[in-house]
Amino acid sequence: MADKPFRCKLITPQARIFDAKVSYASVPMWDGKMGVMKGTGAIAGRLGFGELRVEFVDRYEVGVKLEESGHKSWFLEGGFVQNVNDELTILAAGAVELESLDEAAAKAELETANAKSSAVPAEMDEITLLRQKALAKLTTIHARS
Repeated sequence: MADKPFRCKLITPQARIFDAKVSYASVPMWDGKMGVMKGTGAIAGRLGFGELRVEFVDRYEVGVKLEESGHKSWFLEGGFVQNVNDELTILAAGAVELESLDEAAAKAELETANAKSSAVPAEMDEITLLRQKALAKLTTIHARS
């Protein structure tokens, strides 16, 4: 895989997180995970809550290795993704480095969301999203343990 890189960009409203050549990306879609490699067909879709994992490739300049390959993961908080002509663009509502997720904070978020209730459908939808986000954080943390 490492010899077949494609361009991948992760962008949030706050910052451009990265723009690099990668050999693989596992993207959390709203209805499951999607794997992307060079040659994957065109797609546009809605992101869910969960782990984005990318496998980077070695980066060379004039025959000198500048960057070692490896992987990196972020927790994505929804958004949209597009893959066209071997360019994966991830427009996330939020992205947090996986290493900085805190289990206690995620449990507190879930408790707070579970304590809320509303008879207004739009408010209940927001509460449901808060619950789903907190549960996805906990699931992601436990999957990495």
